[in-house]
Amino acid sequence: MQTACINTISIIGLGLIGASVLRALKKSPLALKQRILFKGYDPSFDDRDIDHIKELGLDRFETDKKSLYAADLIILAAPVETNISLLDEIKRTVENPTLVSDVSSTKAAIARRAEELGIDFIGMHPIAGKEQQGYHASHDELFTGKTVVLCADEETLSRPDVGNLQELLRSIKCRIVVMAPEEHDKIVATVSHLPQLLSTALINHCEHDIDKSGPGFSTLTRLAGSSWDIWKDIIATNRENIASELDSFSRELEQLADDIRANRTNKVRERFEKANTLYDNLTNNNS
Repeated sequence: MQTACINTISIIGLGLIGASVLRALKKSPLALKQRILFKGYDPSFDDRDIDHIKELGLDRFETDKKSLYAADLIILAAPVETNISLLDEIKRTVENPTLVSDVSSTKAAIARRAEELGIDFIGMHPIAGKEQQGYHASHDELFTGKTVVLCADEETLSRPDVGNLQELLRSIKCRIVVMAPEEHDKIVATVSHLPQLLSTALINHCEHDIDKSGPGFSTLTRLAGSSWDIWKDIIATNRENIASELDSFSRELEQLADDIRANRTNKVRERFEKANTLYDNLTNNNS
């Protein structure tokens, strides 16, 4: 076990992911052993929200930025462009070196800004979530068995506090994968951002026939319930990768339409059989 060096964690943004991180870590045996103090802030919270989030495990709701940022680990859990702007505030406010992380769905833009500011930073992306937003939808097991991507170089990964962070993530039963920020953004454009936009496009395309749809349509368009307030920053900070994936997928749809129109049954069957195999692999890996 690495030296326990994270004694205080501040979480900025206490919505679905931020509150779920809080709840998961709060019940972690390792966090309990280290007696970690959890502080946090969310600009949308009123007194009732503050009372509720304390019931979920927050030790202190801090409105004073100097006190908020006085922590061994700061986790930014606001939308990504807000997180990027908060880096400047942290740089101006924090007196001692502090490890900063985030749970944004894109990594390259925020990593570049942290490097420009000379902030000790490690990108973190828990591959988990819901269509619902807010701390009321949070859960202490949202990340159980899920992958958490860490974006950092070897020097950062060798730091004792980063080692302690990885131990904390493993203690809440996360699988850790390490990759570069640019690689991360390209991958999530394919397996996360593309499905969101396809779901949005599909339900809009079928708007006049939704009342005649069945459970299959509902399953396929589940992501259409996602909030634009979350996705506007994701799209803005990963637009080139997302646009490339949409272009590529549109060509796939054109080829499928052409095969169906020309009655190339074997080609369509091959797609089904390949998809069946890939889906079996996917469900087995996630079980």
